[in-house]
Amino acid sequence: MARTAQLLKGVATLPDISWPLVGRVFYRNFKVFMKTWKANIMFNFVEPVLYLWAMGFGLGVYVSKINGLSYIEFLAPGLIASSAMFSTCYEMTYDSFTRMNYHKTFHAMAATPVSMDDVLMGEIIYGTFKGMLYGTVFFMITFLFGLVKSPLALFVPVPLFLLTLCFSILCLIWVSIAPNYDFFGYFFTLFVSPMFLLSGIFFPVENLPAGIRFLPWLTPLYHAVEIIRPLVLGQVTGAVLVHLGWLAAFVALTLRLPLVMVKNRLVQ
Repeated sequence: MARTAQLLKGVATLPDISWPLVGRVFYRNFKVFMKTWKANIMFNFVEPVLYLWAMGFGLGVYVSKINGLSYIEFLAPGLIASSAMFSTCYEMTYDSFTRMNYHKTFHAMAATPVSMDDVLMGEIIYGTFKGMLYGTVFFMITFLFGLVKSPLALFVPVPLFLLTLCFSILCLIWVSIAPNYDFFGYFFTLFVSPMFLLSGIFFPVENLPAGIRFLPWLTPLYHAVEIIRPLVLGQVTGAVLVHLGWLAAFVALTLRLPLVMVKNRLVQ
């Protein structure tokens, strides 16, 4: 009860954020990334490309059209979203935990005029940047494969931004309660992998059993897929605004949580 009250009190308190200092935190992480970007891109880029090849061109030969689309046309937009999600999740779990617990980077920056809120917000923005970067790279691959059917696809960065921001927040919340690296296995196995498989990337969610059909609606990935696919294929309807609203509301309701929870973790 005491921890819950402390959390609620922290959420209700305005964060101590200086955006120029947040930018410095982001720049610090970006400079580190520029030293290892080739290895980073290969790690996050090859897997979704393999999915596109194996399932789009391999399995897709045996799959009938889905809502009038070939299987690779149906699959590719979802992989744009999942590529961004996985990139953000890897960065904001293992790497953020390392910076917080082992390298003591958070502590070092907070010992300067940079507040802990600045540090954590910079971390969230950096995780969002990484996810958008890899999602955009994979989007370019789908374009080169001739799978982009509409100029509306130029708006794909909007849902990618909201999606990766959602996962930056979720991952940092998990970091705040993780005792060690092994704990992230639960996050990926129990949350990320089911989202990847059941959020409409590989098949329409209407094909799920009726009792669990509502579950994808609770996940950011599903809503991002339902925005990106119409944008890429030029099939935009009013439902896109509903999905955008869901993602924006999720960010607004949860953004304060990791700032408070990580600070409480460091104090303890």
